Amino acid sequence: MDYIDYYKVLGVSKGADEKAIKKAYRKLARKYHPDLNPNDKAAEIKFKEINEANEVLGNAENRKKYDEYGKDWQHAEAFEKAKKEQAQYSSRAGSQGRSSFGDDDFSDFFSSMFGGQGGGSGFGGRQQVRFRGQDFNASLSLDLRDVYETHKRTLTVNGKNIRLTIPAGVKDGQTIKIKGYGGEGANGGPKGDLNITFVIKNKSGFQRDGDNLLKTVDVDLYDAVLGGEHIVETFDGKVKLKIKAGTENGTQVRLKAKGFPVYKKDGTFGDLILTYKVRIPTSLSAKEKELFQELKKQR
Repeated sequence: MDYIDYYKVLGVSKGADEKAIKKAYRKLARKYHPDLNPNDKAAEIKFKEINEANEVLGNAENRKKYDEYGKDWQHAEAFEKAKKEQAQYSSRAGSQGRSSFGDDDFSDFFSSMFGGQGGGSGFGGRQQVRFRGQDFNASLSLDLRDVYETHKRTLTVNGKNIRLTIPAGVKDGQTIKIKGYGGEGANGGPKGDLNITFVIKNKSGFQRDGDNLLKTVDVDLYDAVLGGEHIVETFDGKVKLKIKAGTENGTQVRLKAKGFPVYKKDGTFGDLILTYKVRIPTSLSAKEKELFQELKKQR
């Protein structure tokens, strides 16, 4: 895996504090966000690099490992464990009259810890230690209507086209993992994974609340008072509703299974919850005012 200077990606010095790193990340993330740079491949790649850099430098523990081990920072614990084993073995060997701990011995420990086999290249003729590849992180912007049904989509990551099946009901901010589509492993190790975070934009006129959908519906005053019928838009079509006489402002009606599909549960939907907003007539004619006055007297 090539070395990436995350400090350079965020435009900060190696001595930058947590506040400076967070400020730089937020500024760059806004600048290169896919929503502000539609169909801009260069901005998309830059946005991924910025998120990757923040994942490392924005976490104190990850940053410490990165500063010491560079591109192999994710394997820091393995290196530390190997060093500890080396020290312990050297100490035991010294107490038994052995003067040193050579490369062959260190290779034996590495091989036993990480599954290396004899006969390959590496320390003392042993096979080099295999390391799993780095995980890649990517974001995918979709419209709410795009995830109402399961569909396929091609995503380009690091120059490779990946055909995905996106299940209906995916939520904003949800991350799914695709195994084996991350960075190449070292010394024959397995590939890392690809983590895709969904950014769901909602221009539908409905508000999403979990698997339910919410919508405000205007109701004419006369229908609210006397009762009537009203055509309402749902996410997948229109339905005719009966308005009960005496319907009050703010009344809620629940339409079963007219909401959003439940993630990975085919044929299962949330509900559509409608809130009635009674419209008060304005610019009344003289005759209408007279009639309302008469109604007021009657009440």
